[in-house]
Amino acid sequence: MTAQATAPHIGTTAPASNLLLAVDGVTVDFDGFKALNGFSLTLDRGTLRVLIGPNGAGKSTLCDTIIGRVRATSGRVIFKGQDITHLPEHEIVRRGICRKFQTPGVLPGLSVVDNLMIAARRDRRWWSSFRHGVAAEEKARVADILETIGLADRAAAPAGQLAHGEKQWLEIGMVVATRADLLLLDEPTAGMGPAETSQTAALIRRLVGQHTVLVIDHDMSFLEQLDARVTVMHQGQFLKEGSVAAIRADADVAAVYLGRAKEDTHHD
Repeated sequence: MTAQATAPHIGTTAPASNLLLAVDGVTVDFDGFKALNGFSLTLDRGTLRVLIGPNGAGKSTLCDTIIGRVRATSGRVIFKGQDITHLPEHEIVRRGICRKFQTPGVLPGLSVVDNLMIAARRDRRWWSSFRHGVAAEEKARVADILETIGLADRAAAPAGQLAHGEKQWLEIGMVVATRADLLLLDEPTAGMGPAETSQTAALIRRLVGQHTVLVIDHDMSFLEQLDARVTVMHQGQFLKEGSVAAIRADADVAAVYLGRAKEDTHHD
């Protein structure tokens, strides 16, 4: 059986009260090149979704559009029932969406715990974290996050001394510390070995429920460990959606990836 090929429509997958995010027919046109072409996606509260597709499929552009870094040419982005399509990025972040990029963006000269403290401050201006004392509630939250990301024993270590995988976990923790309802994780296992990848999958699964999580990745073994619903993009459009097993077995998805592999081989 192949995965469902019909693009989602707002309000058809769950009651409106459970719908957190709806990307509704969004097109992003860069001088005639449609990085997104009428793309739609819905995410329910407390769920995990994986977004895959060949290089150039539009995955990062989608995240940029959700977070407000890129403006949709047409279509809408609805978050918590409100149209955020034209809001500035800082306002979208304030409303509860936070993105982790592929390359860790930790502050290397500060300790692990200080990185988390800055992210946890309700006043997000970084200098405020040093100008004023840290609230007990924020200290407790950071302590919980340190346990969740497995870095409690490295709390006092400078972030720049962490191994690559640990830096990725710290940045995931920083995203969590913002209290965002929706976490956008861009290739969170980039550069990791099998053991770190498995630990990252377990970490992400622990976040689901308290947060809605959208993961961009392409490592099928990692996706199998996440065991989440998968949405496939191709050329800026919705291609398929289904379980990891259904997506792996889908002929159209295989053709897209095989076709890209052949193109890459031809150009090498």
